[in-house]
Amino acid sequence: MKPVSYVLKEKIWIIPAVYSVAAILLSLATFYADLYLVERFIDRIPSIFLTKVAEGQTILGILTAAMLTMTTFTFSTVLVVLTMYTSQFSPRAPENFIQSATTRHVLGIFVGGFIFNMLSLLYMQEDVFDHEVLSTTAGILIVFFCIATFAYYIHFVASNVQVSTLTNKLTADAEQVIAQYLDLYEQKHVSEENWQPRNPEETVKATRAGYIQFIDLSRLMELAEENDGAIEVIVKIGDYVYEGKPVFHLYSEQKMDLPFTDYITIGDERTADQDLGYAIQKITEVAVRATSPGRQDPNTAKDILIRLGHLLGEMSHLKTDGLVLTDERGQNRLLYRFESYSDILYKTFYQISYHSKKDVSVHSSMTDALIVTAALAPELRYDTIWKIQLYLLEAINDGELKTLDRDFLQKKVDELADITGHESVLLQKMN
Repeated sequence: MKPVSYVLKEKIWIIPAVYSVAAILLSLATFYADLYLVERFIDRIPSIFLTKVAEGQTILGILTAAMLTMTTFTFSTVLVVLTMYTSQFSPRAPENFIQSATTRHVLGIFVGGFIFNMLSLLYMQEDVFDHEVLSTTAGILIVFFCIATFAYYIHFVASNVQVSTLTNKLTADAEQVIAQYLDLYEQKHVSEENWQPRNPEETVKATRAGYIQFIDLSRLMELAEENDGAIEVIVKIGDYVYEGKPVFHLYSEQKMDLPFTDYITIGDERTADQDLGYAIQKITEVAVRATSPGRQDPNTAKDILIRLGHLLGEMSHLKTDGLVLTDERGQNRLLYRFESYSDILYKTFYQISYHSKKDVSVHSSMTDALIVTAALAPELRYDTIWKIQLYLLEAINDGELKTLDRDFLQKKVDELADITGHESVLLQKMN
């Protein structure tokens, strides 16, 4: 089962619903305060904060209409930004905007402000109150707060429509996933060659079709240790599974109770919470869109590629083959197979390489990205990095490169060859 933080981020309606409930409770609190407390302490309350019921009804009616207008405008702004994200960046980019904490809280504040003023107007009856009330002042203060929030939200939207802000957000998401796996690697582990379970096998199958969004590897490890058994995770996070597809192999002499939905989440779409490949894919799609014939924005692609190089360098320290977690006694408890590092590199660059085969600036930036990757990577990754560089060069008809383009790219290829300890390749000159 996903942690609460993941659920709150995915279910956009939860935060506005919380604000709505809070607004209802606050409106009831101010109603009863006007009903039982204001008359008792009216001599101690400054008269500027008190209004007659008729005046309060007029003011609250205006405030309610204003809040409805602001809420409608905010929702319209969100829709415009989502449309722009889809058309300009990537069909998968809008979720980063709509799932941001700022967007959810702003929507919640506006909805809550509207509900408070509407209910306060409903409670404002002349036959209920025979004295002045405070609810109007509370409604005015809430509207002031909403206006300040609206001003901040305009700044937030103006910042987030910039591709650099989106790239920073996507990069931060990917780094967060990498950090999660690095924390997992701090546990005792061995290579897949040491995985030799001897107990009888039981298979747990998927209960529905969809994408693997979350697997609680730590809790699976604890479950295997409690039952003195072992668990093999057959699927990877981000895989699409059908109902009845094997997901876990259980090895234990006693029956191991593994409630499926308590340890794994399957959804209709991929999410970047644990899916590192999907986090990289979203960044790559922005670069691909920047190199498309309709946009021709290679400088954006170059900026993104440098960030990808840094991420790939951090990922190079992850164990990207079979990971076997062990307990304190050295007993194998959990096997999970990550995607290979070569596949990660290939899926990062192959679309960009295809869409920019005639743009030497983008190809030189891909080599720059690999240089950054190699500078951060351990030596065991050098062969894989160099292999990807040779693959990228295959997409260029280097016989058609102009002299300065060839010299410019040759320097970068030579630099990468020097870092990885390989013999450089000589790009051809024009005939």
